[in-house]
Amino acid sequence: MDMVIVGLLVILLLVLTLPFAVKAVEQNLEAFLFVMGISACLISSKLNVPLFLKALEEPWKIALAVLVAGALFYIMKDQFSAFMERVFHKVSVPVVVFIVIALLGLISSVITAIIASIVLVEIIYQLPLERKHKINVCILACFSIGLGAVMTPIGEPLSTIAISKLNQSFFYLFHLLGPYIIPAVLSFALLGAIYCAVVGKKQEDLSEVAATSENAEEDLSDVEEESWAGIIIRALKVYLFVMALVFLGEGFEPIIEKYIISLSPQLLYWVNMVSAVLDNATLTAAEISPMMDEAHIEAILMGLLISGGMLIPGNIPNIISASKLKITSTEWAKLGVPLGLAVMGIFYVILFVIIGIA
Repeated sequence: MDMVIVGLLVILLLVLTLPFAVKAVEQNLEAFLFVMGISACLISSKLNVPLFLKALEEPWKIALAVLVAGALFYIMKDQFSAFMERVFHKVSVPVVVFIVIALLGLISSVITAIIASIVLVEIIYQLPLERKHKINVCILACFSIGLGAVMTPIGEPLSTIAISKLNQSFFYLFHLLGPYIIPAVLSFALLGAIYCAVVGKKQEDLSEVAATSENAEEDLSDVEEESWAGIIIRALKVYLFVMALVFLGEGFEPIIEKYIISLSPQLLYWVNMVSAVLDNATLTAAEISPMMDEAHIEAILMGLLISGGMLIPGNIPNIISASKLKITSTEWAKLGVPLGLAVMGIFYVILFVIIGIA
């Protein structure tokens, strides 16, 4: 094993462990991943002017969307709060959560994962639940959005790259993955509704709901007091986050090319869990080929999509949500990792046992 691979494996180990072990790293995840991305590129001799320009260009649309949407919601915060209060007086929280998770997951491929996640965090912020429950609902919704956005090439970068590499039509991924993704999105929505029903079963009348809402607001008061400065800083953090993922994806190409691409579909499915910390669009570009049959493409993409929900760097919805609600890596992983592993296990049985992909 050459020193380049050893160095990259050390960086991967640091990325997977330090955000959970060191508080300062957890609190400055964007800067940490940026440093790790630059380090990976230096080790693999990938750092050059074209890559730097790509890293500067790629995040700006996402960061701009976060900035504009954040500004709009801030300007209209009173109207939005009043609207959500009316909704919660007429519709139960579990029903609202089911509709939000299902709807945003299903339409994220049309409005993009970015817009879906921006809308999500504003609704999550208004939920009459304690912060820890908001986080769990948010994670379920991000799994849903991350999966649903792949069904058209405009939903997220992974789907754009997949359609381009396979030279297929606009609705190819909808027809290919829709039978798996739509039930999964509805399942996440149902899980969210059941979860809210369980945690909210002691709320017997509207006065208790209102009291819980007040407590929830206090619980989030230490998370983020929205302001113009906060909106701008959040957009800049998202920009840095995406830039870091560009460098990480490029820097880890030697490992991807040498060890990952040649694996069997069964192993590749599980190894693709590295997309929890790497850019899954980069992995898609490296792994997908028009020479593959559709069964192998299904296995590769489902592994990438599901594992992307496990940790904050895995998906754009995770990054935007964690930035807005100030969810730490540890808080995300407590639900994201076991949930992701369970869903990975279910789809492994579906793809490789029931369908029998060889």
